[in-house]
Amino acid sequence: MTKTEKKITSRADYVFELSWEACNKVGGIFTVLKSKASQMMHFYPNYYFIGPYFPEKTKGCFEELPTPKKFENAFDQLREQGIECHFGIWLIHGKPKTILIDFQNYWPKVNQIKTDLWENYGVDSLGTGHDFDEPILWSHVSGVLLEKIEQSLKKEKIVAHFHEWLSGAGLLYLKKNRSRIATVFTTHATTLGRTLSGHSINFYSILDQINIEKDILKYNIQAKHGIEKNAAQHCDIFTTVSEITAMEAEQFLGRKPEILLPNGLDIEKFLTLEEVVVKHRIQRERLKEFLLYYFFPYYAFDLKNVLFYFIVGRNEFRAKGADIFIKSLGKLNKKLIKDKSKKTIVAFFWMPTGTKGVKPEILKNKEYFQDIKDSLEDISKETERKILSTISSGKNITEKTLFEKNFLLEIKRKLMKLKADGLPPLCTHDLINPNDPTIEAFHEASLDNKKSDKVKVIFYPIYLTGHDSLSNLNYHESIQSSHLGIFPSFYEPWGYTPLEAAVLGVGSVTTDLAGFGKFCQNIEKNKNYPGIFILERLNKTDESVVKSLTEFLYRFSKFNREDRMKNRIQARKIASISDWKIFIKNYILAHNKALESKEK
Repeated sequence: MTKTEKKITSRADYVFELSWEACNKVGGIFTVLKSKASQMMHFYPNYYFIGPYFPEKTKGCFEELPTPKKFENAFDQLREQGIECHFGIWLIHGKPKTILIDFQNYWPKVNQIKTDLWENYGVDSLGTGHDFDEPILWSHVSGVLLEKIEQSLKKEKIVAHFHEWLSGAGLLYLKKNRSRIATVFTTHATTLGRTLSGHSINFYSILDQINIEKDILKYNIQAKHGIEKNAAQHCDIFTTVSEITAMEAEQFLGRKPEILLPNGLDIEKFLTLEEVVVKHRIQRERLKEFLLYYFFPYYAFDLKNVLFYFIVGRNEFRAKGADIFIKSLGKLNKKLIKDKSKKTIVAFFWMPTGTKGVKPEILKNKEYFQDIKDSLEDISKETERKILSTISSGKNITEKTLFEKNFLLEIKRKLMKLKADGLPPLCTHDLINPNDPTIEAFHEASLDNKKSDKVKVIFYPIYLTGHDSLSNLNYHESIQSSHLGIFPSFYEPWGYTPLEAAVLGVGSVTTDLAGFGKFCQNIEKNKNYPGIFILERLNKTDESVVKSLTEFLYRFSKFNREDRMKNRIQARKIASISDWKIFIKNYILAHNKALESKEK
């Protein structure tokens, strides 16, 4: 047990954590649950996840086990109602005990559940679709399960921790039935906040001017908002993940969160800084090889003076700040051209969107390049033997002594095949949307991948699986290969990517409108090597944000290898402060306070 754990004592005998994303990867909450589970288990011998049961998604991640005796009665009672509960372990670090609920036979009850929510809490769910009805049905049944478990555990102190509106119906069921279970509700991002940002509305600057009732009707989110607001109002302890999200939660949901639950990572699972440096070199060379058949059929540039910038994540062009990044790259390009800089910046946009497939010309260039590479690899051992033989015999090393008569001619022919006309493409794939905003923004910023450009751009619109037939780098490897991540979001309740980059030894840019960025503002800074640079976006115009980002990108381009290493060390230092071993105490405090509130 660590020193951090000794400073706080958990009061709950049982903790049940309910989330739609338990054994069901949908978004960022999956990472939160998965990465903190082992730390939670240090505090709670009786710690359980409750999630939905989807057979196709549980394969390989859930191992079913016999039902514990203490749960048998509750499971039997639900089975009589057509609800099947599956007990087992989630196959992640720590192997937490998990209950997955198969609620499919309960669908005939969904309208009655929605009617009850209207009559008891005023939740207007008339005309909702599957995206609302399905999680509401699951969460209601989860509440029923907890009620049955509570009846079996008569003396124990129980806490149920509900994540997001999707689990809210379960909390409200317990409230309605006067359960003695202490409840914690966490909103990771408000429904209205996420919706407004999705419509490119930077609402933080007009927070007190928003007409909530008008907007929830305008965007048809009154049902989700209604569940979320009621869960926030009726839980024993209300929490969220960051200062910035607490602002919107208080405004939109009418209750100020009592405790912040920032998201961390299990740092022990990642490489040491020394190992990270080695990995960076390896992955960087793999990415450089990708450039050899992406750019070099058209023209060449010095690969020794290349820096890789990147943005990665959901393709929310405006909310994630891709528009700001592109405008800054356009201005950076002009500055570097004016300076006659020897540096080339290659900026990757790893943001998935609809595609028709890899561009045929790229696959053709890769095939020609691979043919050349294979030919060189075939003769490498033979060439080595000839060099040693020539040296030992005292002869001069010449082209004739090293290569077969027609080898160099054959290589020249293959190189001629690799040559291509025109300009390197802006995107690796043919896109379904002919007016994709990323490509249009490239053109507007005059980022066309011309030979004279010092900033090259590559839109890589697929998930980084490591098996994409191009760079074949997975998510972590792609980050490791790079020098700087750019995440200038105007809506980011927490923002895992800068933290993930930091733990991988890669510096980044985030903003004061991101939860993690706000957190970093409270950390002692190194002005020269910030590790993570905080871009001010709160109450700032886009023009001023672009100017600030351009200045930093330009300054970073001037960093030498030693400077970049110092920045890596600082980024890793920030990551170490964001360890779940430190952040987990906030969860324990929330659970303890929920019990205290229940006992009053």
